[in-house]
Amino acid sequence: MGASRARRSIRIPAALVFAGLTASACQTATTAFGPDVDPATGSAVNIGSLSSVISQNPNSPDAYNVRGSAYGKAGKLRDAIDDFDTAIRLNPSFYQAYANRALVQRRLGRTDLALADYNRAIQINPQYDIAYIGRGNVYRQQNQMDLALADFNRAIALDTADPRAYHNRALIYQTSSRHQLAVEDFSKAITMSPKNAEPFDGRGLSYLALGDYKAALENFNQAVKIDRSSFAAWTNQGIALERLGDRERAFAAFAKAANLNPNYRPATDGMKRTSPSNRQRTT
Repeated sequence: MGASRARRSIRIPAALVFAGLTASACQTATTAFGPDVDPATGSAVNIGSLSSVISQNPNSPDAYNVRGSAYGKAGKLRDAIDDFDTAIRLNPSFYQAYANRALVQRRLGRTDLALADYNRAIQINPQYDIAYIGRGNVYRQQNQMDLALADFNRAIALDTADPRAYHNRALIYQTSSRHQLAVEDFSKAITMSPKNAEPFDGRGLSYLALGDYKAALENFNQAVKIDRSSFAAWTNQGIALERLGDRERAFAAFAKAANLNPNYRPATDGMKRTSPSNRQRTT
């Protein structure tokens, strides 16, 4: 990251680099799905260590960018913005810092500022896939699906190693009922990052729409295996079981979801449909 001059001015311990220096670390802080991030990234110990590095290298944009990512992971968004501001002031061509600041601006609800930062990152480095993915997410949240799709396509054309490009493009395909294309993209995301529950859940929903209830159930089973706190995945598992005629197990899945989130209507409605009393009336 950053200019070669900045790289020579600082030597960050390897453990800290792994925790915070990667461009995707801050990028994934609030996305529903992304590469695995070391949970120590936003820890007080890690931030303290990074502050020590900065005190020894106060003119290093890399150091501020790393600590800004750690602050973002810790939810200290104002501190993160301050560090990214400093990194950019020290190195105005630091496109990774622009993209990282854009994500924090988005978390703060400042979408115009986020778009401006992503645009600047892309202007500096048109090959920077992370910025296209981030900007595509902003466009998708604004329901500008054509612009979002173009950005995800661009990231994929750049041979991105970030599975979010495929995952988020799949979500767009789902909104337009192109479920076979969604399945293909979710599958690619799963291959790239198999420990995330979200693409399994998403692929299961597309299989449901395609009428392949067994494949849907397999995906929902995997989603809840990875993330047992996902009430949405438990609910979707219940729907697949209900479609397959296994109302008893469907009720158990809906009940699990409702226990996790008593206000989630799809789960409570599913419990009503598959309750023992309803099963007796329908037999």
